[in-house]
Amino acid sequence: DLLLSNSCIPFLGSTEGLDFRTLLLDEERGHLLIGAKDHIFLLNLVDLNKNVKKIYWPAAKEKVELCKLAGKDAHTECANFIRVLQPYNRTHVYVCGTGAFHPLCGYIELG
Repeated sequence: DLLLSNSCIPFLGSTEGLDFRTLLLDEERGHLLIGAKDHIFLLNLVDLNKNVKKIYWPAAKEKVELCKLAGKDAHTECANFIRVLQPYNRTHVYVCGTGAFHPLCGYIELG
């Protein structure tokens, strides 16, 4: 209904089946950060499809292999699902992902 009424703009990057998990709205800068499977997106709030920035952050190959050996599903469990997007200071965001059952965290500079 929203698409038919022209009252929304779909994010075109979602066609990759990335399993979006977490959001962080930065109204001050006009950005939306999205945590997904192996990716972090930085979108412009005015136009979600303009100047999209994407970070590819997969789990280490050896961690994925260990995950599969443990009997987990390679497509739905053995990836780096981004779960935490937390403002750290004015220039950085703290980010954590599952890392194929070996959690990893880091900082992203928003500049």
